[in-house]
Amino acid sequence: MIGKSTYKAAREVAQIVENHFSSQIEAAKALNDTNLATIPPARIIETMIDAAFWASLRREEGQSPKISLAFLPPEQCEQPLLFEHHLTLSPAVLTKIGPGVERPGIHLGVWYEGDYLHIWGMTRSIPNFCFVLDVSEPGLLVIKHRRQDGFGKFVNVAVLTGDQVKIVNEKSVHLPDCPDLLYSLLGFSSLSVWNKSLNVLVQLAVSMRSHQKGGILLVVPAGSEEWRQSIRHPMRYAVGPAYSELAKLMLRKDDKDLRWQDEMKRAIDAMAGFTAVDGATIISDRYELYGFGAKINRKRGNNPVDKLILTEPVVGGEATIDQPALSGGTRHLSAAQFVHDQRDAIALVASQDGRFTIFSWSGCENMVQANRIDSLLL
Repeated sequence: MIGKSTYKAAREVAQIVENHFSSQIEAAKALNDTNLATIPPARIIETMIDAAFWASLRREEGQSPKISLAFLPPEQCEQPLLFEHHLTLSPAVLTKIGPGVERPGIHLGVWYEGDYLHIWGMTRSIPNFCFVLDVSEPGLLVIKHRRQDGFGKFVNVAVLTGDQVKIVNEKSVHLPDCPDLLYSLLGFSSLSVWNKSLNVLVQLAVSMRSHQKGGILLVVPAGSEEWRQSIRHPMRYAVGPAYSELAKLMLRKDDKDLRWQDEMKRAIDAMAGFTAVDGATIISDRYELYGFGAKINRKRGNNPVDKLILTEPVVGGEATIDQPALSGGTRHLSAAQFVHDQRDAIALVASQDGRFTIFSWSGCENMVQANRIDSLLL
């Protein structure tokens, strides 16, 4: 029944999430966007979160469910799969149906009649700003919506882990020296961002995190050789000439072309796979691959990095200045040193435990900044 939840975090976050979707959808209407979802009421958000959370703690044949719920009627979908009889939205039902819908891109459609929510079927197509609730692992839920251009990683709004709630801070994009990668991940606060080019680094970050082996991706200016002063030579897996598959794909970018999307995904996954090799993978800001398995050295004549700014783009995630070692392990320290020495570069660092950090140079603070973004990549 709508509004009858027992999961405390569901009640805490429901109104905040409704306000977010309401503001985004109303702003899109003002720009004459017609392919828009229905604003999800707080009591429905609360009920969906409650059912999904308790389902995430159950098991079906020894496996925890991984499901995606979307709040919309079947009329807002293209070629929906409709059940002959509606299913009750309950932990038991979600656990049972979970194994059949855990592949990426499949959403269980949820709608309501009176005071009751039901599952009407499945869909792969959803309108802009549609409320989506992902069950990623036991006790971990992610509230998100798709990009307005329909391609690329969904935008996270909130992450719930047990009794911990992280609300993505929309205002983080307005902070000085906000990296482009973080800007793209937080772009829902500016509707114009959705009409910009696909951010390849976002997709690379998602793919790096998914292989769960950890890794470093260094992004350096195209045409510059300065970065070589911070790398130990010879570089074991140097690439020559630079491998340019991703760069060429971006030159013929066509978000609507399914073949292009497939080629992009395969190229991005291949590039991200190199980061699983011990050492750093190095690419240009035009996405040309220079090599992988590289060892980072402190640039000759430069001092060791001794402090950096730590931030997380969530409400309450205030910036702190601390020692680089506190941002993570050896990978994080090496990445911080590289950015300290190569200030026009950025470093993406994935940990095996799922943490993900962007290192970049802050001209305002005159030091390295470390933005932890794993809550945006789920």
